[in-house]
Amino acid sequence: MGVRIAERWFDRRRIDDDITLLWEPHVDPFVRCNIWHVRGRDRDLLVDTGLGIASLSAAARDLFDKPVAAVATHTHYDHSGSMHEFEMRIVHRAEAVPIAEFVDMGKLRGVDMPAAIRDELEAAGYPVPDQLLDAYPTADFDPSAYQLPGFEPTRLVDEGDVVDLGDRAFTVLALPGHSPGSIGLWEAATGTLFSGDAVYDGPLLDRLPRSDVAAYRATMERLRELPVTVVHAGHDPSFGRARLVELADAYLAARADG
Repeated sequence: MGVRIAERWFDRRRIDDDITLLWEPHVDPFVRCNIWHVRGRDRDLLVDTGLGIASLSAAARDLFDKPVAAVATHTHYDHSGSMHEFEMRIVHRAEAVPIAEFVDMGKLRGVDMPAAIRDELEAAGYPVPDQLLDAYPTADFDPSAYQLPGFEPTRLVDEGDVVDLGDRAFTVLALPGHSPGSIGLWEAATGTLFSGDAVYDGPLLDRLPRSDVAAYRATMERLRELPVTVVHAGHDPSFGRARLVELADAYLAARADG
């Protein structure tokens, strides 16, 4: 029986007049990243870019009618795969590391992952299937040959830097723990936070290579005080302030002893 070939690789849903959610429906939820497009007056914002299995810029070219600032909330493979397709490529300076550091984890087949990483993921609540795709983008696609496409950042950001769209501005929040340079993008005027993998409504991962539980605790303490209206996260559905506080408190209780 042959492998199913997807008619299209990305799905999308309009959230409001400015924000569109895109995702890769044929990817296991464990590595199915939320890709957020925000329309601006002078440029658009793209928060995370998926696995890079198929061209994001081609699939969503109708959305990109002006320059696009592509931001990787961190450079794990499910968030940065299509960064190389965009002229403006923004990451926190702590994420500007050789792509080789992520090769072991960056697999499309669970059977190819090192046992130690697979064990950590499953202990956290993510059963890792042998195959992370239920369809391929093309008939000749080989998941065992997948490698995260490398990219050179065009801008390195730190806490307090701003990504300006002309009529909207997002402040960079340094939210380390999941990875050293995990960031959020915060729009105080609307209470909107794009949180990446710093917080989402699912099992949080803090035992990966380069994760830091102490830093993650500090991030959660910070996030629970943030006056958010909505959190658009790196995975799973969006949520409001009450759920953010619940998630932060649950993490802090679970990691009370580090």
